[in-house]
Amino acid sequence: MTQTDTPATQSADQGLHQTLGQVRVVEMANGRAVIEYEAGMHMCHSGGVVQGGFICGWIDAAMAHAAMSQAGMEVTPMSLELKVSFFAPARPGRVIAEGWIERAGRSTAFLEGRLLNAAGEVLARASSTARLMPRAQVEARARASAE
Repeated sequence: MTQTDTPATQSADQGLHQTLGQVRVVEMANGRAVIEYEAGMHMCHSGGVVQGGFICGWIDAAMAHAAMSQAGMEVTPMSLELKVSFFAPARPGRVIAEGWIERAGRSTAFLEGRLLNAAGEVLARASSTARLMPRAQVEARARASAE
């Protein structure tokens, strides 16, 4: 646990990772991240096509991890804008989300990412603008709104 982690936030993070089917973080350093996910049939519609929201979530998570790899774990990247282009359907099985920093300042990061299948084919690409917020501030606001 990092200094700002609490049992509640650690539990929420684990629940999110489980919902998204996260297998492992392969790489998270120097403004780059690679995360493996297992797409299941429960994530699909139309005869085995993964619902687009999962694809967005996978790439968004990889881009956020990339930003945190450079800015530090005490920073939470809050998406201001997210654009995803879908090139081919994702199917059940292993997929790899990659994210990297295209450019970053003190409070804003421009991120890029993509999703690949196990054969290395690009299924989707994304770009995002994120506000880099102190994690403690984000968590305090979440606690206050839950009360």
